[in-house]
Amino acid sequence: MAMSMHYQLINTFCLNKDTNKKPNRKLQTPITQLSFPKSSPTQLLLTHQNPSIQTKLEALYNVVQDLETSVKNGLNIDDPRIFSSLLETCYRLQAIELGIRIHRVIPTKLLRRNEGVSSKLLRLYASNGYMEDAHQVFDVMSERNSSAFVWNSLISGYSEMGLYDDALALYFQMIEEGVEPDGFTFPRVLKACGGMGLIRVGQEVHREIIRRGYANDLFVLNGLVGMYAKCGDIVMARKMFDKIEVKDIVSWNSMLAGFVKHDMLFDALVTFRQMMLDGFEPDAVSISTILTPGLPEKLVAEIHAWVIRKGTEWNLPIANSLIYVCSNNCRLDRARQVFDQMPERDLVSWNSIISVHNRHPNALMYFQLMLSANMSPDAITFVSVLTACAHLRLVKEGERLFSTMTDIYGINPSMEHYACLVNLYGRAGLIVEAYKVITDKMKLKAGPTVWGALLHACYVHGNVEIGEIAAKNLFELEPDNSHNFKLLMQIYGEAGRVEDVERVRTMMVSRGFDL
Repeated sequence: MAMSMHYQLINTFCLNKDTNKKPNRKLQTPITQLSFPKSSPTQLLLTHQNPSIQTKLEALYNVVQDLETSVKNGLNIDDPRIFSSLLETCYRLQAIELGIRIHRVIPTKLLRRNEGVSSKLLRLYASNGYMEDAHQVFDVMSERNSSAFVWNSLISGYSEMGLYDDALALYFQMIEEGVEPDGFTFPRVLKACGGMGLIRVGQEVHREIIRRGYANDLFVLNGLVGMYAKCGDIVMARKMFDKIEVKDIVSWNSMLAGFVKHDMLFDALVTFRQMMLDGFEPDAVSISTILTPGLPEKLVAEIHAWVIRKGTEWNLPIANSLIYVCSNNCRLDRARQVFDQMPERDLVSWNSIISVHNRHPNALMYFQLMLSANMSPDAITFVSVLTACAHLRLVKEGERLFSTMTDIYGINPSMEHYACLVNLYGRAGLIVEAYKVITDKMKLKAGPTVWGALLHACYVHGNVEIGEIAAKNLFELEPDNSHNFKLLMQIYGEAGRVEDVERVRTMMVSRGFDL
């Protein structure tokens, strides 16, 4: 049946290759921004009247310069319409630096008393990730409880930054202060619940959604699909998905992501095919989601051919996903070809190509190319290059890279980085040095990945004494993991310690492990 679905999906791609079919149903207009009354044009904004030779950003820059000059020359500008209109333009053009300059010339009293100006300034900061500045504006607003707008802007900003606990804290503060949440509030709050895996909180928010009459709102339902899928309840996610009468592309993508997250590839392919049959053309999110490990190579090739026909092959999320999925299909040559031909690359691109070579010298080559391209590595990058050094037995290079990570890039080592360092020494047979990473170097309490790397090294190199220490810690941290007991048995067996082998075997039987 899975093979049948494979060919059905290929046929669907072929049928759609020369079309750009739009959904037949009349869809609700997608929300791309928070609602707010448009400001009427002001005389100041009409100073520069030649849009044909100026870009909008250049025109805005000139207006801001005129404004700063006027204030510097002593002109008192306190018309809220001027600032409101300028901040709205900054928001639409994502011109945060110009918005900061505008903020500096807004009279303090005006900012405190005029909700329209302060709300737009807060939204500008929050939408660009300047959460501290946004909260400072929020804290001095005198009328912040008159509507949900400023609360929504701040909650949205925290959610987009991944600061989910702050987003949820603000939501509960909003409820406590008697501000009515609306259809813009709940999708952001649900995203925070999903991001933290807090299904009980998500269920409580769901009940609040029903109480307030938003249970059939498209965008709220999309949020519920995503929340339940991320929290592990794929059945409830599907129930919410089926409840949506008129789905949009976000609905389909949320359900797709849920199935992929739960390794339900067949259901993901069925959903992907049905989405196309219903007239929705896959976007970058759809394609990058369905390009997952385990996808048949022929289907990967068909999808790749389809995005080439559509002219979206160099969309960054799609190209990055192609690198990853090609490497998982043992086509490193194809992954390198995609990467080498990319007209632009982001951090994910570099991390992807380095990661897929984490057992190959090319990982270090791509790392150097990354630095040459003035792209700063992150914590994920160093996990990959340290892993490569471990597999290649490049101890000195691994030590240098670990120091570079902490001293030059200021990255605090995570448990995974320390596990890589233990693995680096362990694979090279430097068991004592590997153990000293845990006892002398780690600033964290060693977890299963670190002790596991040490135990495996002791098994490979026959170090009984340190192997016993590693195993003892793992028995406490992972009491239900039989693999650790078996490794210790093999260490004892190789050392000819028969009595200890039987002792560990007895322990396994007493814990109900299958020998």
